Amino acid sequence: MPNEQPSVLIDLTPEYKQNLRDLSKRFRNIRSDVQPIIEQLQQGSFVGVRIAGIGEEYVVYKVRVRNSSIQKGKSAGYRLIYQVESPTSILLLTIYSQSDREDIGANEIRDIVADFSSESG
Repeated sequence: MPNEQPSVLIDLTPEYKQNLRDLSKRFRNIRSDVQPIIEQLQQGSFVGVRIAGIGEEYVVYKVRVRNSSIQKGKSAGYRLIYQVESPTSILLLTIYSQSDREDIGANEIRDIVADFSSESG
């Protein structure tokens, strides 16, 4: 099918995997809650808001994800942080519950990226 868009490759940092595992112990539906976002990313739609202050070399977004385990909408759900490495490669950096922490700092995001780069490189 000629007009089918190439799928975007999605990679996960150890930090993301660990946080997802920890959150899934409290919120059974987290994987199905996150799945629509991952599908959008695979289709090349960069959703969420770009996080400023991380540096020009990093294109990092934060997405609100609804937590279907609590009835409070997206604002009380999860935050998924991802980096666009290229138009066909995305790295899921971390995920956290808004009820656990308010926000994530630019330095923390840089550290996750640097840790992953040193491990995979």
